[in-house]
Amino acid sequence: MYKLSGVTKNYRKGRGMVAALRGVDLVIEDGEWLAVQGPTGHGKSTLLQILGGLDRPSSGIVEFDGRDLAQLRETEVTKVRAQSIGFVFQTFNLVPTLSALENVEAALVPLRVGAAARRQRATMALEAVGLGDRLRHVPGELSGGQQQRVAIARALVKEPKVLLADEPTGNLDEDTRDEIIALLETMWRERGLTLVLVTHDSSIARRAQRIGVMKNGRLGFRQPRPGQAARAQAARTGPAGSTGAETAPSPAPGLNPAGVSSPDAQAGPARVPDRSALQPPDLPDLEAADLEAADLEAADLEDSDLEDSDLEDSGLPDLEDSSLSDFEDDDSEPADTISFD
Repeated sequence: MYKLSGVTKNYRKGRGMVAALRGVDLVIEDGEWLAVQGPTGHGKSTLLQILGGLDRPSSGIVEFDGRDLAQLRETEVTKVRAQSIGFVFQTFNLVPTLSALENVEAALVPLRVGAAARRQRATMALEAVGLGDRLRHVPGELSGGQQQRVAIARALVKEPKVLLADEPTGNLDEDTRDEIIALLETMWRERGLTLVLVTHDSSIARRAQRIGVMKNGRLGFRQPRPGQAARAQAARTGPAGSTGAETAPSPAPGLNPAGVSSPDAQAGPARVPDRSALQPPDLPDLEAADLEAADLEAADLEDSDLEDSDLEDSGLPDLEDSSLSDFEDDDSEPADTISFD
């Protein structure tokens, strides 16, 4: 799915340069769930932007399904984003004047989906996240959890291969957080998604198959305790060492072959094996103190729980997290041309 080699990202700040990513090497398998943690300002959101084609690296290779996103023309990257990558943001990023249904429909406009099919698919996507009775509500009439469900429906309505989530529960209370993460985990298991989730919440990160830790622009990984490596491998490949080629595919929940959700739809093809019987590995806890680095200088970030043999503290000051920008498609019609009749 993804293969990153020697990826760097530098930003100009005044007369100097700030290194947001420093030689990141990363492989993400098809259908894997990777959680990324680390102090604020150390490159987590920058990495997510690079994976989503929202930004380009200063150097290195960002291979997605065999194509280097860093070398593609902007129109080609836009097409990859529109077809294959879904985004979920901490701040929801819904259009405040559009209804829930219209916000979800908007994700299908760049794909040239007709108005009737667009509305049908958006309706079914909202029903799949439990908002079938909120189709006509604008964001201001919805709770935070409901708005994030709309955002998830918008990300999944186009049936992407990858879902990138940047602190998707950061603005939610604990109970709503658990509901949203349970929904994302269900979608990951049943739809065969590749999920990359940035979070400061260790209880969320422990549900993933792997935990990466970003520190000073470098990426390391938590080592599982003895006996957990085999379980992590089993979670990626399926039970009894099966692979995606050997295991019967699992359909997306309630999707018919045309990609339209329906409670009575028959099972269609999926990309990866069914993970309904799998449990993510029990990875070691991360202390909350490890992740409260917003007010710390880089020299203060020497907590042993964040130390990793692959990571070296360069002494740089904390970098500011880059927020994921709104989805923009230069080739698509502007928002004011969308017709929702």
